[in-house]
Amino acid sequence: MEIKPRSVKSTHLKNMIIKRLYFDKALSCAELSVLFDRSIPSIAKALNELIDEGFVVEQGYAPSSGGRRPLLYSVKPDAMYILAVAMDQLSTRIQLLDLFNQPIADALSIDLKLLNNSSALDTLVKSINKYIGKAPVSREKIAGIGIGMPGFVNVIDGINYTYLDAGGKSLVSYLREQTELPVYIDNDSSLIALAEQKFGIAKSQKNVMVVNLGWGIGLGMIVKGEIYRGHNGLAGELSHIPLSDDDTLCVCGKRGCLESAASMLVVAEKAIEGIKKGRITSLKLLDDSPSKALGDAIMEAASNGDQFAIELLTDAGYKIGKAIAILIHIMNPKAVVLSGRGARAGKILLAPIQQALHKYCIPRLAESTELIISDLGFDAELIGAAVLMMENFDKEVKNQVAMA
Repeated sequence: MEIKPRSVKSTHLKNMIIKRLYFDKALSCAELSVLFDRSIPSIAKALNELIDEGFVVEQGYAPSSGGRRPLLYSVKPDAMYILAVAMDQLSTRIQLLDLFNQPIADALSIDLKLLNNSSALDTLVKSINKYIGKAPVSREKIAGIGIGMPGFVNVIDGINYTYLDAGGKSLVSYLREQTELPVYIDNDSSLIALAEQKFGIAKSQKNVMVVNLGWGIGLGMIVKGEIYRGHNGLAGELSHIPLSDDDTLCVCGKRGCLESAASMLVVAEKAIEGIKKGRITSLKLLDDSPSKALGDAIMEAASNGDQFAIELLTDAGYKIGKAIAILIHIMNPKAVVLSGRGARAGKILLAPIQQALHKYCIPRLAESTELIISDLGFDAELIGAAVLMMENFDKEVKNQVAMA
């Protein structure tokens, strides 16, 4: 984003206000004064300048609670835009969002396999730049790029230890160089939890476990109102809890992982095997490789009553429920949210998950934990990517001004 010359202090305050209004929708001058521990005159001055610059608008007066009603302010949704990128093991979505998290252009969805694909990073960069080139706004109006991706992601050093090798360089630094925009990356499951916390069903909740039902089975943890990342940012690998009894080799190199028994990738592989063996089903075999289309088809077929598809998801749901039982015993969360791609099949998964909880979870713990299906669902990672960018917005602009 192009930054006009101002003092670092003034710019930082203004961008803290933009960031806060992005998350809170509408606030009064007095509320912003309390939040930032700044005088009302300094906040009012910053708001007036932001209105003149086209970033903030007057929203109207707050409902009466006795006394004078305060004037509310909100961000202008088209003041700038965020490029959100949501990646999984097999596909990537790219979409431009405004400051209300509303899309202003169609999403670009590409098949992009990450495992053992040395050209994946180059494909990602070309796809992002191509999308920006065709976007209905100029690059200068894009505040930055937030990217969610599977794998072991070190958000401090900007490295993904599992995928998208940047030749030993920081992945974030490489992406910034190639796109000429601020870039932030994070694990896809952490971003899904972030989206649920800020704009979804876990909003304002303090202790919630968010299960990302995708090609793998990820976990984002909200602990004491914050995203919990563990000692070095790698917490939440629910996929690799050793739960399977069949000793199947997982992609991580270990045996018996939950992912090797219950992920959507495994569900798709079992569907292919069953179709080849002549199982009666409405599912059609397009090729021998699990794909996004097959995963979506399984969930659609199950919703329409296909017994084979329901059987596949029920088996996976029971195993996921066993893992959630362990999670509840350790974390004692207020709620467990089923989110991500698989939330579309959430109603089908609920029964076997609950069955597993009844069998494996101490009743007192299970009864105090609510199991919820996300409203954001498949959009959660895109929204989380936008949230990631805006969480760093005030820091990014401060850095740019300091270097100018």
